[in-house]
Amino acid sequence: MRIRLRKIITLLFVITALFPQANAYTLVIDAGHGGKDPGAVGKNIYEKDLNLALALKIGEKIKQKYPNVKVVYTRDTDVFVPLQKRSEIANNNKADLFISIHANSSESKESEGLETFILGTDKMEKNLDVAMRENAVMMLESDYKTTYQGFNPNSIDSYIMFELMQNTFMDQSLQFATLVQQNCVEQLKRKDRGVRQAAFWVLLKTACPAILFEMGFVSHPEEEKFLSNNDKLDQMAQAIADAFESYAKHQITPQNTKPATKPTTKPATEPTAKPVTNTQKTTYYAIQIFASQKPLEANAPQFKGYKCQYIRAGGYYKYYTAENTDRSKVEEKLLQVKKSFPDCWIITFQK
Repeated sequence: MRIRLRKIITLLFVITALFPQANAYTLVIDAGHGGKDPGAVGKNIYEKDLNLALALKIGEKIKQKYPNVKVVYTRDTDVFVPLQKRSEIANNNKADLFISIHANSSESKESEGLETFILGTDKMEKNLDVAMRENAVMMLESDYKTTYQGFNPNSIDSYIMFELMQNTFMDQSLQFATLVQQNCVEQLKRKDRGVRQAAFWVLLKTACPAILFEMGFVSHPEEEKFLSNNDKLDQMAQAIADAFESYAKHQITPQNTKPATKPTTKPATEPTAKPVTNTQKTTYYAIQIFASQKPLEANAPQFKGYKCQYIRAGGYYKYYTAENTDRSKVEEKLLQVKKSFPDCWIITFQK
């Protein structure tokens, strides 16, 4: 009895350490499609039903282990939710993490495997078909041309706007996507289609780290059978919940977050990095405003008058302002910067 009680106390301690305040962390789980929109259609199943089943399983597993985490669903029944509304639900709840759940389909019955997407334009042409298919749901809305400001999900030209995106949360999204993909591939022994970038509207408009998970192909007979198995779906939910736990340990406290690659800081106007001569590094804090795949001039209009520097990491130029060794001074400027860059956040690095 004492041993069992000790285990319970230990578990409660771990939960409190990860999530010290009630509802201090908000996770939004988005079950793609729904209602009049079935999504991909298999021989015996609809994507919308798989998405909802997996989304609810993930949420329940996380709530059971971490009761202080606020789990919000964009839908918890078979209803149609406009694409824009899904992002609004996340933003209105001040989400810390967003997971959009989907299943794939292909004209080729040989296509199989799972993949995880983050917002981005790397190899966009290669992944354009899946982005077009998922974005096309907006056309089921009567006023979609007004709501989405003329964006046509079936027009390649419309996707040029994604080249100019400001993805502040690239690092965190990539980290979580990698954990989800690895866990699901290893634990469920599925074909690994990798972590990819694509132009998903629902990710573009979500102001937090966000991923879109494709659990498999309903067009593949064996994979449809696999996804129809409730026990297999439960294992997949557990793999994603495990990924959430691993991610949360590193992301909930910004000071404990370590970048995936060792950054080199440099002014926005310099094309190459300066060699570091001082071996003793100092910790700095700053406000990251956005990331770009291309370098920008120091007086570029995208900076909106702010003096910026950048960190080069993961193939992106990550622009920041208000650098200081005193975090409190950076926090004082955060609200002001958010007026121009609502998605900005505080980063930590050394140099």
